[in-house]
Amino acid sequence: MKQHCALKQRLFKEFLAEFLGTFVLVLFGCGSVAQTVLSRNTLGEPLTIHIGFSTGLMMGVYVSGGVSGGHLNPAVSLAMVILGKLKIWKFPVYVIAQMLGAFAGAAAVFGLYYDAFMEFTSGILSVTGINATGHIFSSYPGRHLTVLGGFVDQVVGTGMLVLCILAIVDGRNIGAPRGVEPLAVGVVLLGISVSMGLNCGYPLNPARDLGPRLFTALAGWGMEVFSTADYWWWIPVAGPLVGGVVGAVIYFLLIELHHSNHNDTPQEEPEEEEDEDEEEDSSLKDKYEMINMS
Repeated sequence: MKQHCALKQRLFKEFLAEFLGTFVLVLFGCGSVAQTVLSRNTLGEPLTIHIGFSTGLMMGVYVSGGVSGGHLNPAVSLAMVILGKLKIWKFPVYVIAQMLGAFAGAAAVFGLYYDAFMEFTSGILSVTGINATGHIFSSYPGRHLTVLGGFVDQVVGTGMLVLCILAIVDGRNIGAPRGVEPLAVGVVLLGISVSMGLNCGYPLNPARDLGPRLFTALAGWGMEVFSTADYWWWIPVAGPLVGGVVGAVIYFLLIELHHSNHNDTPQEEPEEEEDEDEEEDSSLKDKYEMINMS
């Protein structure tokens, strides 16, 4: 009974950590877009948006990494499930926390800039047109982008994100010094943003895109946020999930599977086997198995 209560408490702590970390990510990221758009590019530009999202991811992982691993992204959580580093029954809990955190982050940005929104739009919130503001919160495709191209874009971008995260937290690879992992992951997102952002703005994260999109649907933009661009909304949800699995499988098959076993520490194995739940949480805490997304 005590173990069951302890497990519930631990899961609740992880839920709160994922919620808060994703909130930080969206507040910094969408906030940087809002400042750029609502100031009509006088107080921002594409580079400041890239920095905003990268900083948001980095700080979101610093906030939550020691408790939940700082995934902040269902695609990252799914990749960890595939690799056996997160129990599958925890996956929906993490996703719900991430979605709620992204929704709350979008609400905070809207509240922070409410007066600016009203002045910019004259009170008419729309996804298209000269005063469109829906793209502040969620991704929409460029005019040149096809459905297949958008899906491939998200698979490749998220695959690279997950692959690089696994390299950063892999203690048997070069890895990153303890405590520097979030900074390294932020740099990865910055690299993706400046090299893969043309097509649709590198959402790479189902929660970071769908959570704010749900908020905008309820806050005045309406169902246009889902129907625009031939119902584009599902691409930044499905694409990153596939990309996360692809990135995890590639790293496992080409790198992790070939690590030499003599560097392992067998003395620690008996202690870890005593409590599988503690092993998992310790592993997450030590390695900061985190995301992103944008």
